[in-house]
Amino acid sequence: MKKIGFLIAILAITSCKKETADYAIISGKISNSTVKEITLFGITDRSTRQTITLADDGSFNDTIKKTGEFLLSEARNRTTLYLNKGNNIKVNYNAKEHKNSLIISGKGSGISNYLLAKEDISSNLMGKGTEIYTKDEADYKKVMKEIKARQENLLAKSKEVSANFKTKEKRNINYSYLEKLNRFKSYHSYYAKKPDYIPSEEFLTDLNDIAYDNEEDFIFSANYKSLVTAHYKNKAKDLKIEGDDEYNSLAMLKICKDIKSQAIKNNLAFNAVQYPITYTNNVEGFYKAYKAVGTTNEKNNADIEKKYSVLKNLVKGAASPKFIDYENNAGGTTSLDDLKGKYTYIDIWATWCGPCLAEIPSLKKIEKKYHGKNIQFLSISIDDKKDHQKWKDMIKDKKLGGIQLFADNVWKSKFVADYYVKGIPKFILLDPKGNIVVPNAPRPSDDKLVDLLNELKI
Repeated sequence: MKKIGFLIAILAITSCKKETADYAIISGKISNSTVKEITLFGITDRSTRQTITLADDGSFNDTIKKTGEFLLSEARNRTTLYLNKGNNIKVNYNAKEHKNSLIISGKGSGISNYLLAKEDISSNLMGKGTEIYTKDEADYKKVMKEIKARQENLLAKSKEVSANFKTKEKRNINYSYLEKLNRFKSYHSYYAKKPDYIPSEEFLTDLNDIAYDNEEDFIFSANYKSLVTAHYKNKAKDLKIEGDDEYNSLAMLKICKDIKSQAIKNNLAFNAVQYPITYTNNVEGFYKAYKAVGTTNEKNNADIEKKYSVLKNLVKGAASPKFIDYENNAGGTTSLDDLKGKYTYIDIWATWCGPCLAEIPSLKKIEKKYHGKNIQFLSISIDDKKDHQKWKDMIKDKKLGGIQLFADNVWKSKFVADYYVKGIPKFILLDPKGNIVVPNAPRPSDDKLVDLLNELKI
C-alpha cells in the first residue's frame, strides 16, 4: 500500500509540471476599429505574416509559433510587440486614440513595454517629419548619440527584461545608432537637397569596427541585418557581370557564395533574386546563379523553384499565355487571339499605381510615334471590381489611347498569374503571331524601347 501511495504521489507531482507551450498567445480588444482584420508582421523575419480576425466588439485571440519582434498593424495604427514561446500577451486600445490608450499586459509583456518606451525616446529626439536629416553632420550625430545613451539607460533599468535579451538588445541599440549614421548620406542628399553630398571620413569612423558575420545578431536585430545588407550591396556595385540587372542581383549572388554564415547567405541570396527573377529576361542566368550559392533554406528554395518552373517557359519565341473575353472600354470583349496580325505592346497597370501613372505621358508619345505602323498598344487594368468606374473615368479624363481592357480577377487573373506578375507596371511585347518577343519589355520612358522597336523594323 505504501508503494502504491508513493507512486500516486509521484504521478501527482509530475502531472502538475507545466511545460512551456511552443507558441505565444496574443489577445485583446481594439475599440472603434474600422477594419475587420489586423495583421502581425515579423520585423526581423519579414516572411512572417499572420492575419487575425476581429470580432464585432473588436476583441481577438490567436496563437503564433514564431518568436521575436513583430508589428501589429490595424488600419493606420502600429504596435510593436515582442513574442516568446509561452507568452500570453494582451493588447488593448481605442483605435481613435492609439498611443494614449494603449495597454500591453500579460505574461511576457515586459519586453514589449520596453520597446514602446524605447520608441518614444527615438521619436521625441528625432522630432516630426524629416527635418532631422537636414542637419549638418555634427548636429545629426549628436542627436543619434543622445538617443543611444538614453535607450541604453532605459534598458539597464528595465526589470521585466531577461539578462539574455538585455545582452543582445544592447548590441542592437548600437547597431541602430550605426544604421542611422549609415543612412545619413542618402537621406541628407535628398532632404537637404545636396545631391553631391559625401560624408566626411570622421563621420563614419564608428562603422569601421562592424563584423558582418554575426549570425545571432543577424537573426535578432533588424538594424544589424540592414547594415549587413548594405555592406554586401556596396560590394556588389563594384562587380560588373554580363546580363546583370540595375540592382546588381547577379553580382550579389556571386558575393553570397563566399559568405560563411549560412543564415546570412540564405537570406541575402533569396532577397537578391526573389523579385528580380520575375522581371528579368535572363531567367536561366538568375536561376543558375542562385543555385550556385548553395542555400539551405527549403522554403526559400521551393519558392525560387516554383517561379523558375513558370518563368522558364516565358522566353523569346514561345507562345504567349492567353486571356479570353476581357471587357473592352470601347465596347464588347477582347481576347488575345483577336489581336494577332500586329506586334502587341502590353501594359499591365492599375489606377492606384503611381509608377504606372507616371508612364502614361511617355506611353502616349510612343503611341503617337508608331501610329499607323505594325504595332498596337494594349493596356490591361488589374483594378478591383469596386474601382471599375474609376478605371473608366481615368481613361476618359487622361484621354488614354490604345486598347483598354479590364482583367477578370485582379492579381488572380489567369493571364497575370501565367506571366507571374508580382509588380506593376509590367510591359510585354508580342509578335504578330502571338509569340513572346520580350517577356519584360522596356518601359515607355526608357529609350531602349524605341531601340527595340526600331531593331524589329516596326
